[in-house]
Parts: sequence; C-alpha cells; structure tokens
Amino acid sequence: MTTILRLPSDPAELTLPALLLRNAEDHGDLPALSWRIGDNWSTLTWGEVRREAVALAAGYADLGAGRGDHVLMMMSNRPEHWLSDLALTHLGAVPVSVYGTAAPEQIAHIARHSRARLAIVEGTRERELWEPLLAQEGVPLEQLVVAEPAQAGPHRTYDSLKGAAAPDDKAWRESRPTDPLTVVYTSGTTGDPKGVRITHRNVVLDALALDRLVELPDHVEHLCYLPFAHIAERMLGIYLPVFRASHVYLCPDPTAVGALARELRPAQFFGVPRVWEKLAAAVRAALAALPEERRRAVEAAMDTARAHVACRERGEDPSAELEAAYRTAKERVLDPVLALAGFDRLVWTASASAPMPQDVVAFWAGFGLAIMDAWGLTETIGVATTNSPGAFRLGSVGRPIDGLELRIAADGEILVRGATVFDGYLRPDGSVEDARDADGWFATGDIGRIDEDGFLWLTDRKKEMIVTSTGKNVSPALVENTLKEHPFVDQAYVHGDGRSYLVALLVPDTTAPTDPAALREGIAQAVEQANARLSRPEQIKRYRVLDGEWSPQTGELTPSLKLRRRAIRDRYARVLDELYTD
Repeated sequence: MTTILRLPSDPAELTLPALLLRNAEDHGDLPALSWRIGDNWSTLTWGEVRREAVALAAGYADLGAGRGDHVLMMMSNRPEHWLSDLALTHLGAVPVSVYGTAAPEQIAHIARHSRARLAIVEGTRERELWEPLLAQEGVPLEQLVVAEPAQAGPHRTYDSLKGAAAPDDKAWRESRPTDPLTVVYTSGTTGDPKGVRITHRNVVLDALALDRLVELPDHVEHLCYLPFAHIAERMLGIYLPVFRASHVYLCPDPTAVGALARELRPAQFFGVPRVWEKLAAAVRAALAALPEERRRAVEAAMDTARAHVACRERGEDPSAELEAAYRTAKERVLDPVLALAGFDRLVWTASASAPMPQDVVAFWAGFGLAIMDAWGLTETIGVATTNSPGAFRLGSVGRPIDGLELRIAADGEILVRGATVFDGYLRPDGSVEDARDADGWFATGDIGRIDEDGFLWLTDRKKEMIVTSTGKNVSPALVENTLKEHPFVDQAYVHGDGRSYLVALLVPDTTAPTDPAALREGIAQAVEQANARLSRPEQIKRYRVLDGEWSPQTGELTPSLKLRRRAIRDRYARVLDELYTD
C-alpha cells in the first residue's frame, strides 16, 4: 500500500528526525512505545517520545556527543536503548548497537574501529565488559553511561542525563538524507565484524518500498524481540515504526516472545527461520496431544487451508466452494488452534536471514499463513527481495523491492544495485570504502537463480558452498534443511569441503525419544529419508548425534540464529575427523 501518513517532503529528502516530528504533530496522542514494568505496561505516546528524545539529546550533547560521532550501545530491548537511538539521531550523532553476546575481542574491535568516545550499557555485566576499554591503548573510549542506576558504579546514569541541559530543537534540522543514520556491524560468522554505513535515505526509501507491499492495520503493533544490533530489528523495531507511526512493544527476553504473542495477539509477526521452527514444534506437540478425532479434524482443515494458499500462490481466485470450505475450517478449527499461540489475528507473517525449511513453510500454510520469506543483507538495509500477499512463491524469497535492480553473475552470485544499497564499509579512519563496482553493482556473496516470473530462489552463501574432492558443488543449507524436516532432528551441520563425501553433526529435537535405541533408530531414519531426496554428492554418508542445543550463548549460532560454521568446525574438529578416519 502507499502510506496513509503525511510525508513532510519528497521521500528521498527525508530524515528520521523529520518523520519523528511529523508523528508528534500528526499522531501525538497515539501509543508509540510500551514496555513491561512488573505485571503492567508503561506506554509513551508519539508526542511524549519526541519530547523525551529531545531532552535526552541535550544530556548526550552535554557529554560531548555531536554530529558525526559514533556512540556505542549494549543493552537489551528496553526503552533506554530505543529512546537513546532517537536522541542521538536528533543530534546528528550515529548510534551503533552492539550484540549483547559479543565476545570481548569483538567489543574491543568495534570500539577501536568506530572511534567512539561514549558507550551506553545496561548494567553490571556490560559495565565490566566495557570498563577495561577505557584504559586500553588504541581505544578512544572515554565515558560510560549505565542504564541501571544501582549498577552504574562510578559512571553516569541514564536517568541523570534528562534535564541535565537545556533542550535544543534545532540540531536535527542540519541533518541531510545522505548523512549516516547508523553503522551496523555484521555479526561476524567469519573474521572481524565489518561496519556497514547506512544513511537516512537508504532507510526511508526501503521503508517506503516495504510499506507499498503490505496492507496492514493503521498504526499496527510490532513485537520487538530481536537484537537492535541486527538490521532486521533496526528496520522493524525502530525505523518502520517511525515511518508508519506504529506501536512498538519491547520484549527484552527473546525466549518470552511466544508468551507475549499469546497476550497481545499481534496483526503482524516476523521471525527468523529458527523462531518459526521452534513455534511450529510447539504447535505440533500440542496437536499430537489432542484426541484422535479432534486431531483428524485439524488435519483435514489444514489440507483445506493448504489448498487455499496454493490457489493464492498461483494467482488464482479460489472457487466459491473452496472459499466457503476454508472460511468454515478457519473459523471453527484453525483459528481456535492459532489462538493458543496468539496468532489468530495475523494478517502478515514474514521471515528472513536464512533459507526457511520447506516442511516449516508447509506446516504454517496448513493454518492459512503464507510466511512471506524475504532476502537481503545488512548492506541492502535488510530487505532486497520479498514475497507479498499479492505475489508470492513459497520457497522463494520473492521479487526485488521498488528501486532495486537484481541480476545473476556468471558464477551464480546475486548482484544488486539501487538507492537502498549501502554506500560502503566504514574504515578505521572514518572514511568509507565503496564496495560497489564501477557500474554500481554490489556482489552479495549469495548464490541464487531468478525464475521466469521474476522470483528469486536462494541456493547458499558463496563462501559456504561445499566443493567436494570430486569437484561437486553442494549447498549445505539445502542438505541441512532436508535433514531437519524429520521431527527428531532439531539442528544440523553438514561438512565435506575437499572431501569425497559429506558428514553431518545432528542435534536431536527435544521431542525425540530419550531411549538411546529408539533415538538411534529415529535419527537413522531421518538420514535415510533425507538421502532418498538428495543427489548422490549431497547425501550424508556418516553422522554423529550430539547432546545439547546450539545457541548464541554456547557459540554455535550468531545472534541472528544462523550457524557459525567456522566455530562449529573448530569446536568439533576431532569429531569430524573421526567421521572420515574411523
């Protein structure tokens, strides 16, 4: 849709502070930000948000933050993080969020590389990570601000900034659309994180393109639970809400998002594939516990819903008979089940970050939910291509958004060009290294193909493609997702670069049998079923079943829940070698 909201000027000339002022003027009484205090919600309106941001900006200016300065933040999804972001943007400073799971050496790299003199952190844990950097040679960091007042130690508290200086409502007017809005440091699946410089224009044009594709309720709510250090939550949890004047509910604990969805029953929900997998597993477990007659009724209703989704996918109008059957199944059977997850009001569901397992896509289609898979990188401001309710192909990642060009290089690599592609990587001296070629094309590092209808289909990351000793190219994500379609397999890592065959590390699902013999039999069946669908070079010849789920905390996943392939390979090097030598 085209936004119903007033745009203060041409979109290409807008800045985020201009949109925030528009919200205060046009939608000042509408809720903007909510967070939980005990059992209750505290809420700020858009008018109150802007007043808080302006007052807070004066406090940060009093600490020396100014135009062009990078300011680092390590906090969970709490109001101090969200409001500080807008306050720093008001000053023309550049807020940079750092993953809470970042290793000390990664934090030191970002502090050194960004040349930031100020960091805002949450509490004792974060303070103790950052304090050594204040005295570290080569790190410009000079000050810390701590959000939790009782845990600030000798440092300034967040609360002390408000009212510390007279507000200045003029600084934002000096911002230009080509100025940096943020720098997002990639999560570093390999090597040091790179600083991706993103401008106001990049973000506003991306928001406008996304807004045109999706029909959402006015001032829709958003459940904000992914880290702000990830471009997806920056767009969904900060920039799009400002663009749409929508309502953000902060969820500082990502594991609590399921409970929050049940409470709020949102109209839109975004989840990386791992989130959709976990939610599907929970619903499957609930269905398995139903009496047989009720379970059969649900399965029949799901078949009807899949037929309805398939009809929409082909661009056809469902027959009157199918439409009536779907409406009945939805009202009487499917919505009551979805209500248990808080998903009965959903009109938009989406995923990105990694290929979505097809069994998960098919499962949710059985409830009438066509998950709109999207694709993009931090360098493309998140979304570059996406499915939409008006045009989708399940399994693809959709078509390019408005203003973005797409082509496939001779080796299969996806190239992009347009106003929503970043202008370069931040250098340690503050300059920007343009990563585009002479014609403006950016090589994404992803491999894919474009079908006859213009939909993009991903294969894998170029650097992650396995090349066997026989010269065969294999997509590990394809093999891993095929393995995970079996209910006993929760996580999978496929290995075999330079080897004559592939091996796998498998993490069982929590619903898998605890009896060792039954588990062995079930996992063997999972591998056998996967191999039956894979080509000979893609088949798994040997595997090892591991204990314990992989997570960002244990080091095998990035904060955005993608596999850290190098970390897994290094951690399980002995096990992988044994799979080839035993």
